[in-house]
Amino acid sequence: MTVPRLGLLLALAATSACVATEFPGPRVGRPAIEYVATTLEGDSVSLGSLRGQVVLLNLWATWCVPCRQETPYLQSVFEEHEGEGLRVVGVSLDTGDAAGDIRAFVEEYGVTYTILHDPRMRGLELYQVIGLPGSFLIDREGILRWMQYGPIREGDSAFLRALEDALS
Repeated sequence: MTVPRLGLLLALAATSACVATEFPGPRVGRPAIEYVATTLEGDSVSLGSLRGQVVLLNLWATWCVPCRQETPYLQSVFEEHEGEGLRVVGVSLDTGDAAGDIRAFVEEYGVTYTILHDPRMRGLELYQVIGLPGSFLIDREGILRWMQYGPIREGDSAFLRALEDALS
């Protein structure tokens, strides 16, 4: 076999290996990645335990300006659709003992949806979030239906369509 042919075969093998490798992060249309975080009281909550509800998983932090800007909208979406089975789960990625800061945030913004804490920031790696916030809409069967890195803008048509589809 000539050297150019060997190079071509090696390139094809490398390309095939890349195509066959499963993307490790979240993918719309695939099962949501299992994730566990804790309530401010220390109880564990897993995404799997919320199966049967539509879940909007929102990764955020108290110091994150875009997170602060989108929180009132998330609260309004929750209030509007809670009766249809929507569960908004906001997971604070504040490090250390931030329970006081998180409680102050919840009070300041009037948040009534579920708030969890992930001080080890496992959610960043699992959901491949490089900047906060990150949001993931999961249907009743646990399938990821929509995702966004960055804040959800009020009236975002793609988000609202995906939410309507997931709730119906």
